[in-house]
Amino acid sequence: MWGYLSLLPAFLALWAITGVWTVFALAVANSLCGSYPPQSCIFSQLLNMGAAMAAWICIIRYHQLRDWGVGRWFNQVILWTGLLCALGTSVVGNFQQKNQLPVHLTGAFFALFVGNLYFWLQLFLFWWMKSLPQPGAPWIRPLRLGLCSLCTILMVAMVILHHWPLRSASAACEWAIAMLLFMLFGLFAVDFSCLDGCTLCLQPGPSLSPPPASPISLQVPL
Repeated sequence: MWGYLSLLPAFLALWAITGVWTVFALAVANSLCGSYPPQSCIFSQLLNMGAAMAAWICIIRYHQLRDWGVGRWFNQVILWTGLLCALGTSVVGNFQQKNQLPVHLTGAFFALFVGNLYFWLQLFLFWWMKSLPQPGAPWIRPLRLGLCSLCTILMVAMVILHHWPLRSASAACEWAIAMLLFMLFGLFAVDFSCLDGCTLCLQPGPSLSPPPASPISLQVPL
């Protein structure tokens, strides 16, 4: 039975792919390429909300892997690559190429290259720890491998085309990579299907005052 948390990755993929292509179609129709209002405003809002959802997915995934027995150090490396990907997505949306090219390219590096690394680390983890649960159909893992491989190939092509320069072809590769990464995030719906929910636990930290008679613990269902 699929829990409500599985809807978050699926909604992110649907939100991002549909929204980004809608903005792209409007930009092409008006020959503005999404760098000027109102397309840039819509594009920024879409990516900001997508980045927030992606960050929350990465946090939930971190706790899921922790509960499955993944080591803290490697799990935190995976988490931070995912959060950097989400941050880069927001930066790309807020700093358009026409206005702040260096910042835009930095955000694109985090969103695309570090984002691809995030999913490669996930694949390596499941190859290394074969005892981890494998939710979903048997073809899910090969599909993830294929999407990650295609992302890597397109990244190499994007860099080569950018330096030739064939900027339009390079931009097409960039958009294709973004769509593939959104699809990879969407596949987390399969992993989250076994989750009924999550709970935020707050525990008091060390202090100079004497501890209370009983520990204070606040649990908030999310």
